[in-house]
Amino acid sequence: MTVDLAVCARTDAGFVRPANEDAFVIADLTSGCVISDPHASSRHLEVGQRGVLLAVSDGLGGHAAGEVASALVVESMRQSLSRSIPSEPAEVDELVAEAAQRANQLVWEAAAQRPGCQRMGATLTAVFVHGGFAHIAEVGDSRAYLLRDQAIEQITHDQSYLQLLIDRGVPPWEARRSPHSGDVLQAMGVRPHVTVALERLALRRGDCLILCSDGLSSKVVDAELRAAVQWARELDAACERMIDLALERGGDDNITAIVAGVSGDLPPVNAGERIADTLQIVQAFRVDGAR
Repeated sequence: MTVDLAVCARTDAGFVRPANEDAFVIADLTSGCVISDPHASSRHLEVGQRGVLLAVSDGLGGHAAGEVASALVVESMRQSLSRSIPSEPAEVDELVAEAAQRANQLVWEAAAQRPGCQRMGATLTAVFVHGGFAHIAEVGDSRAYLLRDQAIEQITHDQSYLQLLIDRGVPPWEARRSPHSGDVLQAMGVRPHVTVALERLALRRGDCLILCSDGLSSKVVDAELRAAVQWARELDAACERMIDLALERGGDDNITAIVAGVSGDLPPVNAGERIADTLQIVQAFRVDGAR
């Protein structure tokens, strides 16, 4: 099976925070090509035997050395997944979960050893494309979306106090008034172990994956993300449009987006097929039975 990705990424510090604590990576683990330049033009990658990693990590605002934590997370994920040649989809799920745990442990240990880095942490949303599947790992509240056949859907579930309240039936407008609405329920490196939410998505020809930090998702609604991709002639323009919208609405956080268009020898969307029909929850994150 031949699977190709057209990929692009952009990141911006925004107008308020003194530094950019977001980090991202696009890594072709077969060729060794790594894209981490936020100004790079879109690239075309063929998904080879070792797969392609897309990852976004958001250093926790207000915590020491968030930019160190996020950089450690994405680099650790790249290195861990580069060491193995995955096989069956279930084995790939395990490899991705193990890579996330290893990254968490690395940040936990670094926080204890580096001066000024105590209590540092970061989110993680990683999409590992291998064969005809995207294996999705999440810790925290950075997001992944899927744009398919004119519809867009968030395919991760925020691990945040805001989302917890909404899941428990609190109206969104009321949940946002909580003084803890910006808190994440877990993050990489804050504790020695995390529960990695893991999903497996069967890809379809024409899919488009969007990964982002909450500096984007808190300012730009799903329909605007969809429009940015659908109306752009190139992925570079789509990424820039997303970032510009977040900046126009205050830019009060770091903003990062990765966009990946999927093509190749993949099945088309079947008539009547829903995104949920192709998305399998491998391991869920739960708090007191809320999810």
